[in-house]
Amino acid sequence: MASHIVGYPRMGPKRELKFALESFWDGKSTAEDLQKVAADLRSSIWKQMAVTGIKYIPSNTFSYYDQILDTTAMLGAVPERYGWTGGEIGFDTYFSMARGNASVPAMEMTKWFDTNYHFIVPELGPNTKFSYASHKAVAEYKEAKALGVDTVPVLVGPVTYLLLSKPAKGVEKTFPLLSLLGSILPIYKEVIAELKAAGASWIQFDEPALVKDLDSHQLGAFSKAYTQLESSFSGLDVLIETYFADVPAETYKAITSLKAITGFGFDLVRGTKTLDVIKSAGFPTGKYLFAGVVDGRNIWANDLSASLSTLVALESIVGKGKLVVSTSSSLLHTAVDLVNETKLDNEIKSWLAFAAQKVVEVHALAKALAGQKDEGFFSANAAAQSSRKSSPRVTNPEVQKAAAALKGSDHRRATNVSARLDAQQKKLNLPILPTTTIGSFPQTIELRRVRREYKANKISEQEYVSSIKEEINKVVKLQEELDIDVLVHGEPERNDMVEYFGEQLSGFVFTVNGWVQSYGSRCVKPPIIYGDVSRPKAMTVSWSSMAQSMTSRPMKGMLTGPVTILNWSFVRNDQPRFETCYQIALAIKQEVEDLEAARINVIQIDEAALREGLPLRKSEEAFYLDWAVHSFRITNCGVKDTTQIHTHMCYSNFNDIIHSIIDMDADVITIENSRSDEKLLSVFREGVKYGAGIGPGVYDIHSPRIPSTEEIADRITKMLAVLETNILWVNPDCGLKTRKYTEVKPALTNMVAAAKLLRTQLASAK
Repeated sequence: MASHIVGYPRMGPKRELKFALESFWDGKSTAEDLQKVAADLRSSIWKQMAVTGIKYIPSNTFSYYDQILDTTAMLGAVPERYGWTGGEIGFDTYFSMARGNASVPAMEMTKWFDTNYHFIVPELGPNTKFSYASHKAVAEYKEAKALGVDTVPVLVGPVTYLLLSKPAKGVEKTFPLLSLLGSILPIYKEVIAELKAAGASWIQFDEPALVKDLDSHQLGAFSKAYTQLESSFSGLDVLIETYFADVPAETYKAITSLKAITGFGFDLVRGTKTLDVIKSAGFPTGKYLFAGVVDGRNIWANDLSASLSTLVALESIVGKGKLVVSTSSSLLHTAVDLVNETKLDNEIKSWLAFAAQKVVEVHALAKALAGQKDEGFFSANAAAQSSRKSSPRVTNPEVQKAAAALKGSDHRRATNVSARLDAQQKKLNLPILPTTTIGSFPQTIELRRVRREYKANKISEQEYVSSIKEEINKVVKLQEELDIDVLVHGEPERNDMVEYFGEQLSGFVFTVNGWVQSYGSRCVKPPIIYGDVSRPKAMTVSWSSMAQSMTSRPMKGMLTGPVTILNWSFVRNDQPRFETCYQIALAIKQEVEDLEAARINVIQIDEAALREGLPLRKSEEAFYLDWAVHSFRITNCGVKDTTQIHTHMCYSNFNDIIHSIIDMDADVITIENSRSDEKLLSVFREGVKYGAGIGPGVYDIHSPRIPSTEEIADRITKMLAVLETNILWVNPDCGLKTRKYTEVKPALTNMVAAAKLLRTQLASAK
């Protein structure tokens, strides 16, 4: 009975790793304490899979921060600025690369394919010296073995690693990263040799880049890499694992023709067309197919009988004993264990499966394929599937009708952006280079306690409102003291930018421990959209009005946009995603109109996740961008010219979707920019005309580092070289929620000082 798990969440069922990491970073615990928590988590994961009966159990999918950073450490590809002088890479260098330190900034962080997980981008060039500098993969294999569990060590494949890298500072942007294959393969060979010596019989190479549209040169590099590794593979079984989308037919041919590879893993949940490719192109005789039929990225229970018939059909192609039941991707992207959800109602709970339950599903399918079907398990699953299809909680005919009616129009505001900006300027009267922040202010321990106590009914609504009001007042006063131009209320009432709205919309349900890693120790708890979405009542109007009454400066109303709510939730899989998105857009539209009626003249509708939803294949991009941008426009197409609509976008490469961003028709857009080394500005250098307001972030809020006034002024000057003075805004990269006031105050002080310095310079230049 062959079953396999691609990878497993590392944070722990109750975020044990998060708390251990943060305690270590704060100097409250030792490296040994952190390593002990990590070892306990790893052993419980391995044992859980072994007890369930999983045959191919992964190791080295655990990480203290990120698996790409682990690979960078393995290859010794440490940028010079971290002062690493060789030897085994320790926590000091490792965490400096991830988070920066007092003297040097962190490496860039960006989205892992189309997920909300972020990885640390390798910085490489012709002079990068590679050396085998982290033996983590071998150490973890031995650790599992000592516990009596034989695992499959997982390595990020060399081609995916290089394709996700970027040229280091000072290296030509056109530097061909794949030219470094010859430099990194010797280290891969050393790792493989050590794993083999330690007793490993299988090794898994994760090559998710293979689902993208690779050109012949890139595909050639892939074939070359694995051909060169061939001699190291003797006596080993090797699995190449792909996930997140279909594998293109050309790529499928290139992968499956590799002689030295024993098994090929495909995502059959997001890659439904791969089935057709396997049927039409056939499958190499004697090789193993690792069939990813259990969804690694969503929390719905598997439709076991449908999966079993898919598996039976595949078995007839690849041959008996050659089919391995697997997850579609690593379970890193799903919540850890449904057992910890004590507050979910039983009906909805019966529709769900978290990582621990998915491990059981994989095993049950493998047993059924081998003729040992657990009838009780299968019939309980069938009952849950049918209850979900027929539950009246799922459908709301009015919402369905309203969303269906949207398809005829493209929902644009009546006048163009430059006319609107003039009308808004008359009303708001802002200086040039206006300053603002992205929305949230630090969430103190005290603030979290108040929210927690209110949720647990330990304090009255009156006490809660008065605490939040006090916090808003503090944030407003601080911004006035700092002399910021457009204020925010600081979002003290919000746990998370998506959860907060989901809790007030119908069609959503929430978990207590459904945490998923976003980056480093940061976790999010995605809401579950199980039914049609509507807005029973106003969600933010009272807080925004309260904040506006405390100041004469413009106060931004703060909303999360429909595409971000969609992309950062676990979304129902029984209707197309765009239909759910349109439903959310209509709910946000009602909120926008209520804010405007309450005299909030600036409204920010964050679409932090617009870019990450972009399909991995070019042929599917236009359709996604069309409905995603349309959804955003639906939210604000009805407001007056004088109401200024802002949006914000996070870590992403925008250059390829800049025309869609312009098509969103927002009045002002603020964008993460500082860690990506002003990559964003190159779009405008290349002649893209942008007439709306724009605020490329002037400093990185994901690092505790406080930038100087000069550094920020220098950044703004670079922006002014490519953007018109009258459209540029000055703001941090992102919300300030995760920072401390001791970092926020000096950083914002320097930011405002930099804006004023440049205003003076511009005025005297005139």
